Order: sequence, then C-alpha cells, then structure tokens
Amino acid sequence: MKGVLLVNLGSPDSPTAKDVKPYLDEFLMDKYVIDVPFLLRALLVRGIILRKRPEESAHAYAKIWWDEGSPLIVLSKRLQDKVAPNADVPVALAMRYGKPSLETGLKELADKGVTDVLLFPLYPQYAMASTMTIEVLAEEIRAKKFPQMKLTNVPAFYNNPDYIDALANSIKRGLEGYDYDKLVFSYHGIPERHVRKTDATKSHKKFTTDVMCCTPGTPAAAFCYRTHCYETTRLVVEKLGIPKDKYYQTFQSRLAGDKWLEPYTDVEINKMPAKGIKNIAVVTPAFVADCLETLEEIGMRADEDFKENGGEHFKTIPCLNDDAQWVATVTKWINTWAATGKVLN
Repeated sequence: MKGVLLVNLGSPDSPTAKDVKPYLDEFLMDKYVIDVPFLLRALLVRGIILRKRPEESAHAYAKIWWDEGSPLIVLSKRLQDKVAPNADVPVALAMRYGKPSLETGLKELADKGVTDVLLFPLYPQYAMASTMTIEVLAEEIRAKKFPQMKLTNVPAFYNNPDYIDALANSIKRGLEGYDYDKLVFSYHGIPERHVRKTDATKSHKKFTTDVMCCTPGTPAAAFCYRTHCYETTRLVVEKLGIPKDKYYQTFQSRLAGDKWLEPYTDVEINKMPAKGIKNIAVVTPAFVADCLETLEEIGMRADEDFKENGGEHFKTIPCLNDDAQWVATVTKWINTWAATGKVLN
C-alpha cells in the first residue's frame, strides 16, 4: 500500500523562549545545518547561540504568530487537508524539527498499512540543510522503526513546469495593480561550502554574483542550490515576460562568521532607494509556506529598513501556501506516482 509524507521545516510549540530554545537546539545541532564537528557545534550552539537567540527569536515569532498557531504549521496543515481528499493514497504531514516529527508521520502511515512511502520535502530547490537532512533522517528512522517500508524521495522541483506555472501565476496575482520598480527574488541563504559539499563533481571553486556557477542539467548542477535558485528565477521571469532591469535575485537569513551566498537581501534592498528604486515587491520562492523568514524577516524588518532608507512602497508576495493551483499540482504529482510509480512526471 502506498502513502505520502509531506515534510516541512518545523516550528517551536509556542512563541516563548522556553519553547523556542529546544526547537533551535534541535535545528542548529543538526550536522547538516551547522556542518562542523560535534564538539565545536555544541560549543557554538549551546555555549554561545542559545544564550541569547531564544529570547530574540521568541520575540520575532510572537510578532507573526496566529491564533491557530505557527503560520508554517497551520499553512502546511491546510495544504495537507486540501490535498488529501483528492489524493488516491493516504497523505500525512511531518516536520524536520519540532512536531509532528518525521517518526510520527511515518508511524501514522504505517498504522494505515502503508509500506511504500513517497517522501515529499516541501523545498523546491535542493540543499544540504533542507532536502538532504530530511532524506537522511527519514531513512534512519525507516531502517530502525519501519524496516518493512520503502521510501521514494521527491527530487527538487525548482524547474518543474507545473511548479513554475503555479509560482508564476501566484506572483502575477500578487503584482496586480502594483507599479513596482523592482521585483526582488529573495531565496534563503546557505554557506557557500554547502554547495561544494553536495557537488559530487567537485567543480565549484568560485562564485560570482549574478553569474550561474554551473550549467543547468549537468552533473554539477544536480544538487546545486545556487543554480536551482537562479533557474527558478529565470523560468518565472521568462514566463511572466519581466525585463532584466525589473527584477533582482538575492539571498537572505545568513549567519555571521561564514561566507554565504551573495548578494545579501538586506544589503541590496537597503541600497535601492539611493538608486532611485523606491517601489519594490519581494517574493521568496525557497519557501512554499509563509513562515518566520517571510512574514517577519521580509514582511516586517525588510519593509521597515527599506522605508527608513528612503523607499516608498514595499510589497510582500505570499508564498504558495494552500493556493488552489499549488494544491492541484501537489495532488497531481501524488496521484501520478500512486498510479505509475513515476515522480514529478
């Protein structure tokens, strides 16, 4: 029997330092997120970061928290609830960090008799700290707790025509009636070394702003997050007919002390007003559900900073969330796999 497990990042149980701290500990102690030896990671996370970050993050979460709970969890559940009735197989939901856990999601499917699971990380672009960590942990849990199960992984869908069509249409609706100077594609940042670590060809040596680091469709690009981001942007602007001078791509949410993918969202947005770019829109295609990084980091902080630097109008375009076309796309992919065994076909 087949079944599907949708997986997103996760969230603390509440916007309080007490609940944020264990969530951040689980997240930051993941060796695929902060990829340094365990003792150094523990010193950095538990000896330094977790002394102040829980209070700061709790304050940020409190600003975007909904009555129903964490926006990321609520929106992921809404997606599941809309997909499940039209899916030909059971559809469960899990988070990589926090609740419901990956083990809980797999158990829910196992209890229904599922032995063949489509593992569906809700990340369009492949990265070590997102897709890979889900796949690795899911396989560890499967081998230990559910050896009778078979896992099939949904690959990165950054260039899938169905996804691009849904994303482009959502952006088009978000821009209706808005006269923008620049559309900013802001992707979640990762350390440059993460791209090198996922490249089996070892061809990534240097990154140049606004230049593709490898050719799409080549072995080097197979797990290259940076290339995946640039390809998503290229395909969307091509579909929408947006001229080169009307859009820009950046990376957000970096940590200090590391070389992360550039250009940085906050730096670039804050420079725009001085260049005469007074009205912007920002879309965050690395996320399929709105969360802390989209609602607070972009929708609040970036908006405020942009205007403090002379900007006039700032528009945040929502993620796909439970958009009808996105729901139909996810359902189509699931039912195609259930009927034929083909993924994203």
